[in-house]
Amino acid sequence: MHVVIAKVDEVYFDGEAESLTASGVEGEMTILGGHMPLVTTLKQGNLIVRVNGESEKIFPVVEGVLEVRHDGATVIL
Repeated sequence: MHVVIAKVDEVYFDGEAESLTASGVEGEMTILGGHMPLVTTLKQGNLIVRVNGESEKIFPVVEGVLEVRHDGATVIL
């Protein structure tokens, strides 16, 4: 799935990933390819991106919004 993690003026990650784990306001969730669409706010924690064939990439979050589509996810911090 395609994952984008960005602020208004900076892109932190833009690429293919196996999964994305985030701390939503109602708990931690892991998003995989083909996930049901959703939009949720994020609370303080870490975004963990598991990249195909590589180690995890970790991005700290103070607050943000996660949008999930069938083909990927976008996080705006």
